[in-house]
Amino acid sequence: MIHHWPLRVYYEDVDLAAIVYYANYLKYLERGRSEMVRAAGISQLDMKAAGLVFAVRRVEADYLKPARYDDELIVETRVDRLKGASFDMPQRILRGDEVLMDARIRVVVLNSQGRAARLPADIRAKVTAITASDSP
Repeated sequence: MIHHWPLRVYYEDVDLAAIVYYANYLKYLERGRSEMVRAAGISQLDMKAAGLVFAVRRVEADYLKPARYDDELIVETRVDRLKGASFDMPQRILRGDEVLMDARIRVVVLNSQGRAARLPADIRAKVTAITASDSP
């Protein structure tokens, strides 16, 4: 499953040159991941109640072209490389067909003590379903 989340660039997102400030791209990516997880039927509130949370462990990001004030963008998110306690979420930010940013995020599951924890079976099944639906 490739998840698409639309957004518009607001004045608060840009710098003096009217281009998106680089740190705001990370916020856009976070929102895209959160919306994909929600669409997959995973409740982060239920996970938290069970003593587990998703956390970003690694970010690789290539800023390719600038986004500007009032642009309509799409955050594209998918899942791959599912492991015991982590998975990768490749993401892109697009303006139409034009790729503005390309990123790979490593997400890990942490327990209430802040240590890596295996994905519970129900969450693993939902993440596996997302990954499988991406295959050609």
